[in-house]
Amino acid sequence: MPSSRPAVLFGAFDRHNFGDLLFPHVLAHMLAPRKMLFAGLVARDLRAFGGHRIHAIGEILTRASTVDLIHAGGELLTCDAWEAAVMLAPAERVQALIAQENAWKADPLAWSSNHLGIAARAPYLLSKTLLHGWRVVFHAMGGADLDRRDESFREEVIGKLKQADEVSVRDRQTHAHLRAQGIDAQLIPDPAVMVAELFGAHIRARATQAPLQAIANAFPQGYAAIQFDAGFGDDATLDVFARALSWVAREYGLGIVLFRAGAAPWHDDPAIHARLKQRLAARSVLFASLDIWDICALIASSRVYCGSSLHGRIVAMAFARPRINIVHTEENLQPPKQAAFAATWEPREIAATAYGEELADAISAALQADTALLRHTADDLARRYRAAFNASAP
Repeated sequence: MPSSRPAVLFGAFDRHNFGDLLFPHVLAHMLAPRKMLFAGLVARDLRAFGGHRIHAIGEILTRASTVDLIHAGGELLTCDAWEAAVMLAPAERVQALIAQENAWKADPLAWSSNHLGIAARAPYLLSKTLLHGWRVVFHAMGGADLDRRDESFREEVIGKLKQADEVSVRDRQTHAHLRAQGIDAQLIPDPAVMVAELFGAHIRARATQAPLQAIANAFPQGYAAIQFDAGFGDDATLDVFARALSWVAREYGLGIVLFRAGAAPWHDDPAIHARLKQRLAARSVLFASLDIWDICALIASSRVYCGSSLHGRIVAMAFARPRINIVHTEENLQPPKQAAFAATWEPREIAATAYGEELADAISAALQADTALLRHTADDLARRYRAAFNASAP
């Protein structure tokens, strides 16, 4: 039976990242009319980007009465304190924090306590032992690369999960990691598969307004929504992308719209997108909006999504749009989170990922996907999520 107690939704929605900012919207809707607070490691106000006003979890721990603490999704089973601190840092502090990697490794608990106010290797995961009387839930978590983390980190993560009242994960790879450690986690799709069902009318309305209407007017035959993180920013890779996207644009009569799915450090860099635009032999636009509903509308109205963002893919899935994820070549030893999610929930006919050299063929194949299959996948994922949620609502 679902709890009626107030809930604290806790996660990485204290920084600008597309998927993380969507999670609390979905869960707040699914858990309504329960009273709830939104918490991260730091206090932030992301309402200007379609997010929430976020409270620092430390503040809530000192004053909240008995509540349900719900870890609200994301690849947080593998996010360490140093990574979290860098991604939360203001621009002028990023390089200084990156330079502290060795200091963090030397004494991770002290470093985390000093920089984040919480002594933890995995700070976005809270231990039930610290939360007397609270119900602790881990909902639709990701940790595809958990086996690649060091032993002390893994032990902390597994220990926290074993104490929890409920654990669910969003891909089979993470599920297998936890099962090997004796944790019987529920397998559930990512919450963002619900965006079309829950917020489709709002997103479609955004598509008729600026800045989306300008995109539609510029590319009446349609466009490819393209996104990639700063790790793809070397000149050789941008040259490969430019050749592939220019060919796709000519072959299918598409415009190219470059957008950012994350503005936090180590996410997407507008300067790199601008360098790609200069190389394109195709009509293209740099989409400046960072509002998550504008980004949803951009993907939902596109002819194809291609990018490194997992949640770019998931929103494309929710709206039955063709999609392909770009991955780094060095990740071929183990599938990244994008491939892990696709292997769990996509039909075999839909490709998961492509390297830069494969991009033209991969986008071409995505554009030829069976539209009925795309629609069925979208509907099936929403049905599966709702059924799993209702069976064990946080």
